[in-house]
Amino acid sequence: MSEPRHRYSTVSLTLHWLTALLVVGQIVLISVAEEVSGSERGFWMMLHKSGGATILILTLIRLGWRAANPAIRLPATTPRWQRLAARATHVLFYVLLLALPLTGWLAGSAAGRGFEWYGLFDFPLLPIGGGRDLARTLMDVHEALPKLLYVLLFLHVAGALKHQFVDRDDVLHRMIPAIPRRP
Repeated sequence: MSEPRHRYSTVSLTLHWLTALLVVGQIVLISVAEEVSGSERGFWMMLHKSGGATILILTLIRLGWRAANPAIRLPATTPRWQRLAARATHVLFYVLLLALPLTGWLAGSAAGRGFEWYGLFDFPLLPIGGGRDLARTLMDVHEALPKLLYVLLFLHVAGALKHQFVDRDDVLHRMIPAIPRRP
């Protein structure tokens, strides 16, 4: 029997924190884009769309990595309902990390509006039609999904802080190795 892992791998940590930074960046980028107009808005939207595409790619990589490297189990003292809530939150995170960029990409593709990935190359449009009506419907979904993301972010951070300061276990150490393990 192998020894239990006490923290996630460097790959898992890198993918997690890079995705987290990109998600926060997306919130900032769209906020800035909504405050400006013209070519300046186009620049910020290009960054937002590029960030979304990057999150989509990283999430697919994360799913592959996670399939090969399962999550560390929560402590045995964690109540079943909390383990189920944590699992549901993580699954919903993955769903949203796929759905948000996909709905944005689909909306742009339906409207025939491409973008350059960080100004380096044209990101391909998806082969769908539908025009403005479908694009608007998809954009409505894309704009509604962040509300659920904010709820999940709150639950995720609250759960991590609960483990650190109430349960006083090593769950937070798994994702932030600089936090020392408890004796």
